[in-house]
Amino acid sequence: MSSPEGSTKAIFYALGANGGIAIAKFSAAFFTGSGAMLAEAIHSLADCTNQIFLLRGLQESRKPADESHPMGYGRVVYFWAMMVALLLFFLGGAFSVSEGIKHFNHPEPLSNAAVALIVLGVSVLLEAFSLIGAMREIRKIAGGKPFFKWFRETRQSELMVIAGEDIAALAGLCIAFAAVLAAMATGNPMWDACGSIAVGVLLMTVAVFIMREVKAMITGESAAPEVHAAIKAHIEARSEVERVIHLITLQWGEQLMVAVQAKMQPHPSDITLIDAINAVEASIQQRWPQAKWCFFEPDVEAGKD
Repeated sequence: MSSPEGSTKAIFYALGANGGIAIAKFSAAFFTGSGAMLAEAIHSLADCTNQIFLLRGLQESRKPADESHPMGYGRVVYFWAMMVALLLFFLGGAFSVSEGIKHFNHPEPLSNAAVALIVLGVSVLLEAFSLIGAMREIRKIAGGKPFFKWFRETRQSELMVIAGEDIAALAGLCIAFAAVLAAMATGNPMWDACGSIAVGVLLMTVAVFIMREVKAMITGESAAPEVHAAIKAHIEARSEVERVIHLITLQWGEQLMVAVQAKMQPHPSDITLIDAINAVEASIQQRWPQAKWCFFEPDVEAGKD
């Protein structure tokens, strides 16, 4: 698991980069009349809002447990991650497509296209800085996994969203740069309109991928496969346990719930059995501090994990 500080750091990288980029893009869109540039400016503004949402989610997730939420508020980060994906889809993607269609139906020549290219070039550098920051935090927890495998298996919704946003933003900037350059070189503003539409389609595609992954987390996803397997192996290696009958892990934001059904080795009394179970639970929580809840049921029935 990534540390909360690592996730927060990645979000602040993105917020700082996107704030500067949004100001520059809106200024360039005003001076050039570029639809692709305006679409990119709206995208950066949406990204800034997204990062604020993620910070809010991390803050809420750290509220202590209470009677109405006995397992705490850890999963609230998934709600805010879904809000980010929806905002990226509608405000970022759908607006870009509609803006491109408007410019396609009513093309207007670009003015000061060189200004737009300079701003887009600087924005590429800033966005790359943000992506490098996010990837640095991801590498700390990915365990050598390829990025796309990590993206599919991670339970860190905030890092996943930041990485998806940054990749979409960097690709969108390259598309917008190519569109403005083509419009300037050919004198045909249709290239700019097509660029805006392409950026929008890209953003909506990335948003759909993020929504699919966040949906799995919201509906109750297990710990990452390697963590689940490691916990099972750890329990079965304990001298107090004969074998694991069933193991359930449930990711709860940054924390983890573990429920174990296991056949225990013979014990002379109930007291020694309870002591053995407590020892196994303590060893799990020592090895995985994020396993805040551990429920252990001794049993003798056969079953499958």
